[in-house]
Amino acid sequence: TGSIVIDQDLLDASGMVVNEKVLVGDCENGNRFETYIIAGARGSGAIAINGAAAKLSGVGHRVIILSFCQLTPEELARHRPKVIICDADNRIAQTIEYDPPAKV
Repeated sequence: TGSIVIDQDLLDASGMVVNEKVLVGDCENGNRFETYIIAGARGSGAIAINGAAAKLSGVGHRVIILSFCQLTPEELARHRPKVIICDADNRIAQTIEYDPPAKV
């Protein structure tokens, strides 16, 4: 089956959830593909691409996992996007949380 397995700690930190659709970009070869999230073991550092999408990436490749949302103007006024940057072992190295826009 397809999917991307993501360590539950990374899901918690990012706000992403199981079965959420995500866009994945492979930093090594430029491939981009959509898939859905499966929770990996907490603390494992797991980021694993399964199914047909695995042909578009490779073990050890750095990936960017993008999540999107559609918001009403009221929701946008409160929304705080997050960026989680991981180290080579997929442990959280930095968290960036953006402020809501000044005016919607």
